Amino acid sequence: MKYEVILPAAGSGKRMGAGENKLFLKLNGIPILIHTLNVFQEDQDCSGIWLAAKPEEQDDIRSLLDEYGITKVKSIETGGDERQHSVQACVKVVEGTDIVLVHDAARPFIHKEVISRLADEADRSGAAVAGVRAKDTMKLVEDGVIQETVNRENLWIIQTPQAFKSSVLKEAEERAEADGFLGTDEAMLVERLGHPVTIVESTYDNIKMTTVDDLIFGEAIIKSRQEEN
Repeated sequence: MKYEVILPAAGSGKRMGAGENKLFLKLNGIPILIHTLNVFQEDQDCSGIWLAAKPEEQDDIRSLLDEYGITKVKSIETGGDERQHSVQACVKVVEGTDIVLVHDAARPFIHKEVISRLADEADRSGAAVAGVRAKDTMKLVEDGVIQETVNRENLWIIQTPQAFKSSVLKEAEERAEADGFLGTDEAMLVERLGHPVTIVESTYDNIKMTTVDDLIFGEAIIKSRQEEN
């Protein structure tokens, strides 16, 4: 199933403590952003990539695209203060595709098989998200006191990509913008429409590079994959 993907890349990396956009930090000598872009660059089903970035970082990103041979990026839009605003900027200009994925630019380890299943499911149902089952015991806590132990059988940890029919995502983004609603992810915006969102099981190594510890885990994932090949 052919698709195009939106990558919001306007983050600040505050939790990483890097003093710069964390996407420019390197894993195995290559910027995190390039690791993520390469997944979609190499996927034959991906017909286009849309980036949202800060104006002052766009030239640096273009230089990286040239340096690493990333050719599928159709446009770099101006990112907003919130992730949702960055996605909205791209949604407004994406055209000519039935399926749109939204993926965290700081998740470089998504598997192509998961992407394929997400695109197929979005084509079937209109909306699908990647996720993994909760493994740990889950507690509901209020004011530092445990209120109950939650049954984890029905709990999932949500990741990206999140995949949608283009018409569904555009309607959800337009409604949220009109209502001044800020959601935690695109699935939440689609849920507001009353549209069902299905889940596609992903992998636990599809981690988001958020803290310094994640860089250590990321290097380990790369090493493990290299050994497998």
